Amino acid sequence: MKKIRISQKLSLIGKTKKQIACIKGLGLRRIRDSKIIEATPENLGMINTVKHMVSVDQIKE
Repeated sequence: MKKIRISQKLSLIGKTKKQIACIKGLGLRRIRDSKIIEATPENLGMINTVKHMVSVDQIKE
């Protein structure tokens, strides 16, 4: 599977419950926090829900 790095760039204050759940599900906790995850359809769907709040970079292997 391909790996991607996601980084949170906006706060969760004032966001919907669905957006907060997606950020938590991706493993992000605070602004400028980043995680390396696999690019599964489930993760890509959560990223699509909060695409305005995160930045995504592909990891070259």
